[in-house]
Amino acid sequence: MPDFSDLLFTRTWWIYQPHEDWYSEPYHWFNIVEGIAWLVFALLVLRRYLIYRNSRLETAYALAFVLFGLSDFREAYVVQSWLMLGKGAVLAAILWLRWILISRYYPESRTF
Repeated sequence: MPDFSDLLFTRTWWIYQPHEDWYSEPYHWFNIVEGIAWLVFALLVLRRYLIYRNSRLETAYALAFVLFGLSDFREAYVVQSWLMLGKGAVLAAILWLRWILISRYYPESRTF
């Protein structure tokens, strides 16, 4: 059982070491760019909230995007089990909040 808990919570799967292998640089920079993209989505959601003020859930939605973006910045340097579990939880929150907000307040929108 200790091996399973290590696998699930504490294992480090990858550490960024430039020029060590062919995928470290692209993986690192992809995560940096992806983190920036998630922060842009957070700003767009926050902007929409400030314009329409339909629900405070939009601030939680924006915060979820920020957390996902920050996790990508962390992932750019190290991939650990707890990080992937956290990213999965945040992604589930993003999808759930999106479903609630789009269906209640923006049924005509399909973007964010």
